[in-house]
Amino acid sequence: MTGPAAGGGPVGILIADDQAMIRAGLRLVIGTQPDLSVLGEASDGERAVELARSLRPDVVLLDIAMPRVDGLEAARRIIAAPDPPRVIMLTTYDTDENLDRALHSGVSGFLLKVSPPEHLFAAIRSAARGGMLLDPTVTRRVIDAYRRTPAAPAASDSGLTAREEQVLRLVAQGLSNAEIATALFISHATVSTHINRLLAKLSLRDRAQAVRYAYETGIVRPGSPEPD
Repeated sequence: MTGPAAGGGPVGILIADDQAMIRAGLRLVIGTQPDLSVLGEASDGERAVELARSLRPDVVLLDIAMPRVDGLEAARRIIAAPDPPRVIMLTTYDTDENLDRALHSGVSGFLLKVSPPEHLFAAIRSAARGGMLLDPTVTRRVIDAYRRTPAAPAASDSGLTAREEQVLRLVAQGLSNAEIATALFISHATVSTHINRLLAKLSLRDRAQAVRYAYETGIVRPGSPEPD
């Protein structure tokens, strides 16, 4: 983590949206949380990339539809920089193409602008801790998008244990840690340990990359049964 939160202070946030009223509203709402702090604002994607570099926030909130450089391209540039902040897409447009491009760029969250403030706060805090949070209304669409992607032959040299691969399959099918724990009759802490280990073994950053890996390598194949 690069900003104030690294030293135990508030999570530093950069807001990027081309609508001044949206930026003002986000600043006002975020200002109600003592552990969150807005460091700056940008009205287009190009400026967002510049401010992400100079202000070094912990989390960047990016609108998708912005002038000069759109939010998805801005996210790609921000994440490609050394020691980047976490990026959350905050948008009105929840199309499959947007979801796919956002996840492939490595974002740490995807929220609709109609989401309640509690979801926004949770996404910011999760991203700052290195996690990921998707809007509940789009989570299933993300999984479905990967299900439609043709899979490569299953990788046999992943280095995962049988249990880790089992956990990965359930992650890719959209189960939460609590649901995985119930399905496998193990504790929530054990699920977290398995996920952390498989991410490290596969050099993956987060859950979204794990889902993509599972489908792209054939560990989970398009058309696999839905979890119970």
